[in-house]
Amino acid sequence: MAPARLKALRTLWQPLAGGLAVLLLLLAFVLVASEMLEGDTHAIDMGLLRAAKDFRDAHPVFAHVMRDLSGLGSTTVLTLVTLATAGYLRMTASRTAALLVLASSGGAAIVVSVLKPAFGRLRPDAALADYAASGLSFPSGHASMSAAVFLTLGALTANTRSRLGERLYILGIAAFAALLVGLSRIALGVHWASDVLGGWALGTAWALAWSMLAFRIMRKD
Repeated sequence: MAPARLKALRTLWQPLAGGLAVLLLLLAFVLVASEMLEGDTHAIDMGLLRAAKDFRDAHPVFAHVMRDLSGLGSTTVLTLVTLATAGYLRMTASRTAALLVLASSGGAAIVVSVLKPAFGRLRPDAALADYAASGLSFPSGHASMSAAVFLTLGALTANTRSRLGERLYILGIAAFAALLVGLSRIALGVHWASDVLGGWALGTAWALAWSMLAFRIMRKD
């Protein structure tokens, strides 16, 4: 097949595949939310919550590690990482990429702040948690924002590298960081497991959608 034709097919199927992935992730979020609202996740959520408390009680150092990992998804850390990456992209890629990073992160924060009161789910009982966390529970803000921010930043930063191995490494680190943040929230008992699953699905969909938009705009620059 001619190179020009291959390029045309790639240009066609990549946005279609990406769009389908975004829709599937949003569907996953809706399904988790629906199961949560119907109470179908309660048994699993409670089982994991109690198991996490028992493990923390038996291994005190585990809670310290989880609190450190949870901090990676805090507003302060995510803001600093976003600003640092925006500056890097401004120097190595384009001003448009840097602005899109800022818009994506800010937009994700707004979406999460709207969804939490819309679902109105209370956090787990403080007696089963490592500490009393404030605010509502679904979706997990830490899980949603870490997935949205780390994956978007990872995708755009990876796009500045030419070697496949470097790109995969950057994306892998971004995904692993988001995974650890979400797991830490379950391990600390400050979120139900379904909160984190919903947050991962929402944040990943957001990151993929904004990354696709960024790549499309950057190609035109």
